[in-house]
Amino acid sequence: MTTRTKRPLTLRDVSEASGVSEMTVSRVLRNKGDVSEATRIKVQDAAKRLGYVPNKIAGALASQRVNLVAVIIPSLGNMVFPEVLSGISETLDGTDLQPVVGVTNYMPEKEEKVLFEMLSWRPSGVIIAGLEHTEASRAMLTQADIPVVEIMDVDGEAIDANVGISHRRAGRIIAEEILKAGYKRIGFLGTKMPLDHRARKRFEGFTQTLAKSGIEIADQEFYSGGSALAKGREMTQAMLERTPEIDFLYYSNDMIGAGGLLYLLEKGVDIPNQIGLAGFNGVELLDGLPRQLATMDACRRDIGQKAAEIIARRNADPSEPEGERIELSPTVSLGDTLRRS
Repeated sequence: MTTRTKRPLTLRDVSEASGVSEMTVSRVLRNKGDVSEATRIKVQDAAKRLGYVPNKIAGALASQRVNLVAVIIPSLGNMVFPEVLSGISETLDGTDLQPVVGVTNYMPEKEEKVLFEMLSWRPSGVIIAGLEHTEASRAMLTQADIPVVEIMDVDGEAIDANVGISHRRAGRIIAEEILKAGYKRIGFLGTKMPLDHRARKRFEGFTQTLAKSGIEIADQEFYSGGSALAKGREMTQAMLERTPEIDFLYYSNDMIGAGGLLYLLEKGVDIPNQIGLAGFNGVELLDGLPRQLATMDACRRDIGQKAAEIIARRNADPSEPEGERIELSPTVSLGDTLRRS
């Protein structure tokens, strides 16, 4: 862990980088006044490259900070991130800090826009999902001069603090369980691919482990949209019609895995002997299914709690070192859909 001394970027920095006067820079960034398109682009490019974000509370508060923590996540449309938010909220309850949430829909350019707006209000910290960001987003986070915690994933280089699990390791672990159980013809089904970097990393760890045992993925089905029971049924049906000899289906998340399970049960498939299944996330939805889907707990609430603890601790004591890295260990639940070896 390290401690860095940072100076907040100013209009002068943008002025010097763009070769334009501070007054013109101010007009461009406030979208006020008559400025040529060429000058506007020059200023915007310089600000983006530097990671400069205007301060919307300048002069309004002596501290130049508000007691808000920006929490930026990909989605509220599934059961994963609400648990993370619960962990964050519970931990910040005992402090003066309050979380505010922005949603990116897994789109890097949307994340950039949400981050820009949130940072312009000078929050006391940022908790942001994932390690993959645009260059502009990375520049803004690096220059923010506040605690930044990237969450959910530790497979990569963090900007500051980092809390999560190794998704490549998670993929390896479930592959080892599937191989131990004797399955040979394995299919992978994923949603939000390839935008969901964490699912992609699980897929990489999964396929690499299978390859070491001389097994290649028999079939794969990717869908760029979101997760739903109906989509899981649809994807499962499509794969089995295409590759009927499949004997195991690994889903990128529990929601589509649950849809696949319900489809196979309706078709009278012998689970797990004829076909085995596994999902990922360990969501509560699985408790209501007729069979317990094999899955892996992603430590979501713990991740939220530990990320919030870092933000709260560093706000209470600015001398706390940066760069803390916390890797949590997910646990496998074999359920009723994966043969016991």
